[in-house]
Amino acid sequence: MGSSRKRLLRLLVPATTVATAAVAGAVLNPALPANATSHHHDGGRARSVIFINGDGMSAAHREAARLHLAGLDGQLAMDTLPVSGQLSTSPHDPKTAITDSAAAATAWATGTKTYNGAISVDVKGKPLPILGKQAKAAGKSTGLVTTAQVTDASPAAWFSQTADRGAQDEIARQYLEVSKPDVILGGGEDWWLPAGTPGAFPDKPAEDPDEASKGTKGNLIKKAEREGYQYVSSAKELARAKRGKLLGLFSNEEMFQQRPEGQGDIYSPVVDLATMTKKALDTLSTNKKGFFLFVEEEGIDEFAHENNGSRVLQAMASLEKAVKVAKAYVAAHPDTLLVITGDHDCGGLTVEDPSDTEDESGTGLSTEDGPFKIHGSNLTFTMDWTTTGHTGVDVPVTAEGPLSKLFTGKHPNTYVHTVLSKVLTSRH
Repeated sequence: MGSSRKRLLRLLVPATTVATAAVAGAVLNPALPANATSHHHDGGRARSVIFINGDGMSAAHREAARLHLAGLDGQLAMDTLPVSGQLSTSPHDPKTAITDSAAAATAWATGTKTYNGAISVDVKGKPLPILGKQAKAAGKSTGLVTTAQVTDASPAAWFSQTADRGAQDEIARQYLEVSKPDVILGGGEDWWLPAGTPGAFPDKPAEDPDEASKGTKGNLIKKAEREGYQYVSSAKELARAKRGKLLGLFSNEEMFQQRPEGQGDIYSPVVDLATMTKKALDTLSTNKKGFFLFVEEEGIDEFAHENNGSRVLQAMASLEKAVKVAKAYVAAHPDTLLVITGDHDCGGLTVEDPSDTEDESGTGLSTEDGPFKIHGSNLTFTMDWTTTGHTGVDVPVTAEGPLSKLFTGKHPNTYVHTVLSKVLTSRH
């Protein structure tokens, strides 16, 4: 999950499913075909990767967004990619079969399953090789874009290694001193500045008085500038930024306020995800050897934790706009592999008919939400939540570009690493 707050994770899958997950490596992780290189099946070669994460997004979130944004006969841009498959998400955690974002992203970035809370270290805490560093070693440019803190679990796993996802100031330090991504755009200014040293965003803002600078590694923004990064904190500054190393922090923590409906919930990022994605692509694409870009919409997960359907749909709309930016880039640069998935499900969501007035999930927070309009229709749907935590259901993956056909079928989440490493570790 995106937030550092501890939440009760309910086990929503039968015991037989858990048992099956325990042998997922043997059953679900076939080796790549012997002739699978960074070449596409039609002869094209993969040079770059855009990997997009809808944090907390499973099939139900995509279907709710499809109905609301595109209508009964419409399609989301993320669902028009020519290749689709499924990913299982279970971690190797002694306490649960349900993953958090840290373990899930570690599986992507390292090809190794680990415990919840771990950032690219194995179950014994040993650092693992990460694709963000390997891509840089291969001569490629690298970047991350997120509406979470830039040091939150999902982006962190590609570019840092720590036993505790909560050590976000240490993760920021590793970005600057170790993995050195060329573009870093998102939230989380609090972790880059010492306690008592507010930056562009004031400590204890009215919308969340708990937010305040809290770093323990010195002024990392000044350090970034000494390392050659341009630092920006507004949409205007981002638009004016020249190509080159770029650090943009646009909020104290996440770029929104995650709460139940009507209780101070806000989704109004200083810079939207699509704009950050376009800026990152404009910057990274100057490298003739290619690039790796991680893009994440965090609001899906955070608002699903609050069972806030209206804000989840807003976050899905934000992700959809960023996907369109990525698809346009791939159309002009066919040597780019585009992959879109989620790290896990959040909320145990189902999409229901509003005429079903009997709410199976009770009277607490996890109740029916809506109704929501279906685009271009007089019909509506409800979003019925079964938990405020994560679940163990599979997540869909869609892809296009070189090597995309390898995502056909069902695989464990570690398979992402298997495919992406073919592109990102190549020095061609």
